[in-house]
Amino acid sequence: MSCSVAVDIGGTFTDIVLRLPDGRMIIDKTLTTPHDLIEGFMRGVRSVLQKASLRPADIDGLIVHATTVVTNSLIERKGRPTALLVTEGFCDTLLIRNENRYDVYDTQIEFAEPLVPRDHTYGVTERTLADGRIMAVPDIGEIRQIARVLHARGVSAVAICFLNSFANPANERLAADLLAREMPDAFICTSFDVAPVIREYPRTSTTAVNAYTMPIARPYLDRLSERLRADGFSQSPLIMLSSGGVVGSDRAGRSPVRMIESGPAAGALAAAYYGERIVIERLIAFDMGGTTAKASLIENGIPLVTGEFEVDRRYRFKQGSGMPIAVPSIDLIEIGAGGGSIAHLDALGLLKVGPESAGSVPGPACYSRGGTSPTVTDANLVLGLLDANNFLGGEMILDRNAAEQAIGRIAAKLELPMIQAARGIFRIVNETMASSVRTHATDRGVDYRNLPLFAFGGAGAIHACAVAELLSCATVIVPPKSSVLSAVGTLVTPARLDLMRSYIASINHIDWDRVSAVFREMREEALGALEEASGRNETIELHYEADLRYHGQQYEVTVALDFDPDRAGDHGRLQRLFEQAYLALYGNNPSNVGIEVVTWRLSARTRLDHTPIGESLPLVAGPRRGRREVNAFGDAVEADVFSRDTLALGQVMPGPAIIEERETTTIVPPGWWATIDRFGCIVISTERS
Repeated sequence: MSCSVAVDIGGTFTDIVLRLPDGRMIIDKTLTTPHDLIEGFMRGVRSVLQKASLRPADIDGLIVHATTVVTNSLIERKGRPTALLVTEGFCDTLLIRNENRYDVYDTQIEFAEPLVPRDHTYGVTERTLADGRIMAVPDIGEIRQIARVLHARGVSAVAICFLNSFANPANERLAADLLAREMPDAFICTSFDVAPVIREYPRTSTTAVNAYTMPIARPYLDRLSERLRADGFSQSPLIMLSSGGVVGSDRAGRSPVRMIESGPAAGALAAAYYGERIVIERLIAFDMGGTTAKASLIENGIPLVTGEFEVDRRYRFKQGSGMPIAVPSIDLIEIGAGGGSIAHLDALGLLKVGPESAGSVPGPACYSRGGTSPTVTDANLVLGLLDANNFLGGEMILDRNAAEQAIGRIAAKLELPMIQAARGIFRIVNETMASSVRTHATDRGVDYRNLPLFAFGGAGAIHACAVAELLSCATVIVPPKSSVLSAVGTLVTPARLDLMRSYIASINHIDWDRVSAVFREMREEALGALEEASGRNETIELHYEADLRYHGQQYEVTVALDFDPDRAGDHGRLQRLFEQAYLALYGNNPSNVGIEVVTWRLSARTRLDHTPIGESLPLVAGPRRGRREVNAFGDAVEADVFSRDTLALGQVMPGPAIIEERETTTIVPPGWWATIDRFGCIVISTERS
């Protein structure tokens, strides 16, 4: 048994969890420090160590980190000059994109500007054919001339993405080796090492994002490792990936594009962990923080994973308006609804909430940090859902007068009483989140009705029951330490690396020897990454998948394989698995249409720490701490107030009730019942258990 620390840096708060050898957790939540993320990281770590009377040398387990440093660098566009090398004739790939319009009727449609400008994109005379044969090798003199130009222009990072390099990376690697010799201080990456898959634009976009963020992420992780060593910690940090696993900081620094959704992915893993403990295989993971809300689906005890997502959207929640990222990631939907989401009136005078957020600076009006805009947190305070004197356990007193003034200004524009305007903000943000979850689930063929809603994040437990009611979900589960659950998730996730390689073939003409070679390459890479992360020889699980489609289709269906394609190729079984998955998703199978395999996937996993998460519960039911007037569900409704740390196993609390803890508040509306289960979860349902 050992002591481990996890830190999750979000847009508003930084969450810290210290897990003790007996499984108990000591947590803290501090405001994120955007000017220097490591400052907030270390401040939170020192706080939990002080609470446990421990020294850095006592941390003999893991130090795990989920961070927004990559996401911030993409949003702020403060990266160093980056160049892109492509096959001659394809210099406009990032500008042409895939020619899809995310809004067909918008005559003034806008897209995110490419990270690499056109004048930093260089064509190279080379050619690899679709079957992997080399038709033309890059000219050494041409590469050296490009290197001299890049050096003169102060370029710090270079992305290399040649046509069809997913089939044969020889030309990319030759160019990378030449550039590395000519520009030894530059950060260089190739598309084969980042995203060796078909579709030129997503592959180029992913490689460009990786190169752009390398000069930011690698020094950040190196500086963090040095700071931890200087403060007396003996371990190097492990970094959470978007796909739901951790790797060593060195590998993460080489592929920062895999870190973009690290925090939300950790939350989904924690939801799956608790789902396994309470024997619920299907649920909706709902994470509402200070800036955004995220939702993901847990099916058969495992979060759904996608092979592509978007970042830096021109319109944050319009698919197609951002830059595609072709790496595996937990399949999340991000919703512009958090505690800091700003309420405003649109051009028609209608009340809207988000997606703009007050963040941690200046924050909601009630934070007294300079913010004046009305936010969801201000509305919750005005409605009585939050206690101004008990925020962060009383360490941060909320200014109710400032909240009332902010809500009052928008209420005056609406010509409504202040309480009614605050209630409108509460209801609109709930409907926004519920609507997004409906769409996300329906698009994936999942019936969301009656699925348990697993709520976490700083604001998740406040809004969970209201969102569940809109989704026709009869059960809400709020786990212990719910406000920092993404940090908890980094401690229960395995060391894991998800890889994929495109090899396109008709299902009846698969070269299984080539498939075996593809999986052998991926297995060697994955095993090396897991050994770096674990530092020891652990039992490693390998999971195989393939992306298939009918001939003529543009998109694929990912199928989990129940056989090892590296050892025994079976196209008949592969076809049956695809047809079953396609039928479940779309309701029918086209007849007399051929099937082709596009991409092969490997997921390698090993458990790092077997220490279970423990939660000690009082033996005697805790008394009601008081009563508070709440206006969210009607005018002046009296709600019982409880302290979560006093609640005993099996204790039942009818709504309306408020359950408070240092970092968050759980709301039990009228007509709902809350019960404490044996794992310390608050289980809220519309029927008394």
